Amino acid sequence: MWRTLLLSSLVLLLPAAASAQSAGEVERCFQNPAGCSTGGGTAPAPGPATGGGAPVAAARPAPPPDYATVLQSPEPDRKRIQESLRALDKYNGPIDGNLQSEATIKAIGEWQKGRGTPVVGKLTPLEAQQLNAEAAKAPIRRIEPSTHVAVPPPSNADTLRALRDRLAERRKAAEPKAEAAAQGLIRDLKAYVAADGKGVAGEQFVTFAKWYADNKAVGRTVGEIAPVIDDYGDAKSGAAATTEIRFETKQGTDTYRQCLVFTWIEGTPRKNTQAFSCDDVAAVEKWKTDQALKSAWR
Repeated sequence: MWRTLLLSSLVLLLPAAASAQSAGEVERCFQNPAGCSTGGGTAPAPGPATGGGAPVAAARPAPPPDYATVLQSPEPDRKRIQESLRALDKYNGPIDGNLQSEATIKAIGEWQKGRGTPVVGKLTPLEAQQLNAEAAKAPIRRIEPSTHVAVPPPSNADTLRALRDRLAERRKAAEPKAEAAAQGLIRDLKAYVAADGKGVAGEQFVTFAKWYADNKAVGRTVGEIAPVIDDYGDAKSGAAATTEIRFETKQGTDTYRQCLVFTWIEGTPRKNTQAFSCDDVAAVEKWKTDQALKSAWR
């Protein structure tokens, strides 16, 4: 009797959801309360580790960056991007709308690098908008007028004057050597005359030896001998000299002035020696050419 009353009391205390349970289930709950669900029926299976309940759907992957929209945008829009890059000192190429040129790709990459974004050399629509907005805020660079004063080219007179100045400097540097070479020749010529046709001058300059013999044969004597340097400079085998020697010859009361040009390569003894009439300018110039003389005198 007491058991029946106790079961009846327990049924009244259970929630409404438990009223659907059978008397057998109630008795089992009475005998083993730990094995009985407080909510009635079978306990729901636990959910995933996120907290139970229905599983959360996996996140969808982000779409790839859209570069095609900007690359295929109208030409004015593409040109504006290049103008913006130029305004930011990133680009100095032509404004032709070619966003795939090497210069434009490099400029876009530099802009992206400065912003700390991936450097790809292409723009998404949002990046293009940000680039143009940044360029619009950039200060306008003012091009200052040039302060350089154009210098007119030198006149022909100035050019000739400068050339003469350079030649004078070069000649002044060569003058001591040329004078020494000429004075050495004069000593040998005077020695030859003093020895009455004997000496190195006649041996080295055969034409001079013949000239002296011809004058002696007609009774002329050699008086004053004066040098005038014609040219001096480096040649292929040494320093070359050409000197005009003016002779004064006398025959009785008559005085004659004669001239020979002596050419040689400096050395002991002299090399490539020649003597020409002062009128034979072509022969003298040919000798200079043959010796590859680089004048320091003219």
